[in-house]
Amino acid sequence: MTDRVDINRLLGEMRSIKSQTQVFQRPQSVVNGDVAINRGLSNLQVDSPNKVPSFGDLMTKAINNVNDVQQKSSAMAEAYEKGVAGVDITDVMIASQKASVSFQAMVQVRNKLVEAYKDVMSMPI
Repeated sequence: MTDRVDINRLLGEMRSIKSQTQVFQRPQSVVNGDVAINRGLSNLQVDSPNKVPSFGDLMTKAINNVNDVQQKSSAMAEAYEKGVAGVDITDVMIASQKASVSFQAMVQVRNKLVEAYKDVMSMPI
């Protein structure tokens, strides 16, 4: 038996993850590499540069997102077991699979980070 995921939900999740990972975005005042001051945007404020999140912040946010997905999945499964109206078994299974996939992806990222750390530590000085 194969597990099928609603493609629209999966694409929505992928788009939201992509938007979270796109740290460097082009400012709206930049058009084709030129600053659009001549186009009526001369009151552009440049007081503070865009804050770029650190790697630790991104990892913390990703881990928190995985935790949220797992908690929602558990809550949905518990609601289904209690017989709460409006909770469908297909939604419970999809949430469970989302939690499983997100956790597996997080574990793979962790494994790659540990492997990279070991490679760096084994380099000669």
